[in-house]
Amino acid sequence: MPDYLKLVFELAKKNNKRIGMRIQMSAPDYSHQPALPDFVLEKVPTVDLVVSDKESSASAERFLKNPYSRYQPRFDHPFFQQAFRELIGLLAAEFNGSPDIEFIDTFMYGFWGEGHTWSFGNNPFPDYQTAERTWINMLEVQLEHFTKTPLMTNTQPDYSRVGNSEILDRTVRSNNWIRSDTIFIENEQIEALSNRPPWIAAVLEQPLPRKAPDPHAVEEGISASDNLIAHVMDVGANYWSLWNFHQISAKNLMSYYEASPMWFDRINRRIGYRVRPSMIWSYEDNGYLGLIIGFANDGIAGVPGVLRVTVQNENGEALKTGCLDAGYPLPGKIRQAQFVLPRGTKWQGLRLRAEIEVKGMRYPVRWACHQKLNDDGSLTLRSNLHHIA
Repeated sequence: MPDYLKLVFELAKKNNKRIGMRIQMSAPDYSHQPALPDFVLEKVPTVDLVVSDKESSASAERFLKNPYSRYQPRFDHPFFQQAFRELIGLLAAEFNGSPDIEFIDTFMYGFWGEGHTWSFGNNPFPDYQTAERTWINMLEVQLEHFTKTPLMTNTQPDYSRVGNSEILDRTVRSNNWIRSDTIFIENEQIEALSNRPPWIAAVLEQPLPRKAPDPHAVEEGISASDNLIAHVMDVGANYWSLWNFHQISAKNLMSYYEASPMWFDRINRRIGYRVRPSMIWSYEDNGYLGLIIGFANDGIAGVPGVLRVTVQNENGEALKTGCLDAGYPLPGKIRQAQFVLPRGTKWQGLRLRAEIEVKGMRYPVRWACHQKLNDDGSLTLRSNLHHIA
């Protein structure tokens, strides 16, 4: 791996974070070298791209200046497919099921792996059927190898006609995740993101402007960054990629927060799922202790997988465990679950522990409640408020 990626892994471990990774087979911003390795380009033909009649040459100017952005390889070439399968096998051997990885991108056709070569009008395939079949096969290779780690596919409309809609559909049906790049451009993406199944996670790339915030550019008390964040929350994102358009600057990002912190703080408290045991009832039936728990979700997204809840005794031994329906509890709603525990069990001092199950893997979840949690994120049951009738 390159040194910068090694540094990313070091920083992630240091800050107890996981990484989302994408391979770019076309990187039009990098003019010093092609994205594909020489041993592939030596054997795989390339096709020159032509600016679409529908687009002005000015819109493609930044790409026309870069010789490495003006072509695409014949992805359907046997040698390319062989090299691609080898790459996926190596990546999966290293990262499939890795605790350091949150998701692996399906890295689609074209620029940045986003599924397009806008504003060029053609693609490297002889016909649409070949293009769609090629990318479906490449998705299947990734699904075959990444059995434990979520794959993530862009909701990019099929501007370049390479089969994006079929790839997106297969991603969702296989319980993998979706993402979107700068959603304010295409309304199709908003529909796909907002109406996805609740157990499918969504990553949103919605960058802030490059220039410093203008205190006068405020409409009815709403700044540009406020408006952007509100849209991210409207589609119920699990993750938000916070950056600047092609000029990433931590100082610039901080200046937007300092100028208008309220909506940043709001999304920071609510992005993704925020699950907590809201209501807990206990009862006794023939000596058995029963718990009925209403789980609430204060986030803006469903649980991206299945929430598993385990009731433990004070020694951490599991007394009962089970799962809610995939995606539940939904944002702003209650989902109830019943636990029937062994005879003679007392509810005081029991622990509720949560995990999320994604593609057969389990990850610990900390309850998003006000009450103090144990070191492992579990909640010890105890009386807290007493109501007087």
